[in-house]
Amino acid sequence: MTDPELLERLFALILRLRSETDGFLDRPDEPQAWYDRGYADGMVDAIRALGHGAALPPDLVREPDAATAALAAEQALTPWGRAYAHGLEMGRKETHDVLEAA
Repeated sequence: MTDPELLERLFALILRLRSETDGFLDRPDEPQAWYDRGYADGMVDAIRALGHGAALPPDLVREPDAATAALAAEQALTPWGRAYAHGLEMGRKETHDVLEAA
C-alpha cells in the first residue's frame, strides 16, 4: 500500500510543474518547459497505471488535452517535441520507480 503522504507530494509536484509550464505550447524556444510538462503528464500516467488513479485530485484527473497530444506528435522531431517525449518517458519511469519502492 502506498503512503498517502507520498501521493500528496507527487500530486503537489504535478501541480507545480503544470503551473510553471502554462502556455508551453506557445514557447517552442523553451524546451525545458516542454520537458517539464511531459514529465508531469508522465507522472499522471504512472499513477493511473499503478492503480492510484482514484486518488488523483479533480484538477489532475484530466488527460493531456488533444491539442497537446497532437502538437507533441506533430513536433516529435523538433528539439521541443523530443523534450516533451523525453519528459513523458522519464515522468512515467521515475514515478513508477518511486511508487514501486514505497
